Amino acid sequence: MSVVAIEVVDTELAALYGGLGTEFAAYERVKQLIVSQIKGGRWQEGDQIPSENQLVNALGLSRMTINRALRDLTADGVLNRVMGVGTFVAPTKAASPLFEVKNIADEISQRGHRHRTEVVFVRAEETEAGHPVLGNDLGGKVFHSLIVHFEDDVPIQVEDRYVNPAEAPQYLDQDFTAQTPNTYLSEVAPLERGEHVVEAVLASAEECRLLGVPRAEPCLLIRRRTWSHSGLVSAARLIHPGSRSRLEGSFGSGQG
Repeated sequence: MSVVAIEVVDTELAALYGGLGTEFAAYERVKQLIVSQIKGGRWQEGDQIPSENQLVNALGLSRMTINRALRDLTADGVLNRVMGVGTFVAPTKAASPLFEVKNIADEISQRGHRHRTEVVFVRAEETEAGHPVLGNDLGGKVFHSLIVHFEDDVPIQVEDRYVNPAEAPQYLDQDFTAQTPNTYLSEVAPLERGEHVVEAVLASAEECRLLGVPRAEPCLLIRRRTWSHSGLVSAARLIHPGSRSRLEGSFGSGQG
């Protein structure tokens, strides 16, 4: 276990924080700063990070702002706070081998077909608690992308994805006609756990237009949320035309 020296906090961390700009709320920038130190290997599992007082003094922020950032990262499993002792980098948990998130481009390629995308938009948005896709997991500014995936020029999926800026700060700068969001996010925020919910739905008028199907056609909706070690990475609605889609899986004896 190591303890970060006060003079290091007062110089290097303050400079790094200043380089994050002002696009996001101060507490989000503090979270980005702490996560970057962990991902970069400067602070490792079990290391004690600067105290709340140190961060207040070094970054020139209020105690409320620093406390919120530390509380959020503790809730996400990134940090452990020990009353009367300090705040420490939490141990990394292994990802479950039973969970798999596949890249649609790879699936199409494996079928011997050609994949391409059309990007409807990629933008920053403000969200509130109770969001229909995010629920209460993220608030404030998020990144939102709407992309149509094609298999041999036939639209087979509308990907409606919300991304946590703290996990993928450069998301808006990516060319998603050259790589999928799945590929990019897997590189910058490796998956630790995920959640799938599958439903049969009637898509919206806009989704039907993008998929080229009539309003009455049933669609397959996969609600997917993924987490890295640092917290929620993204929440996505993946809409597939029922006539062009199926789910496959395999299991052996002894599996539920």
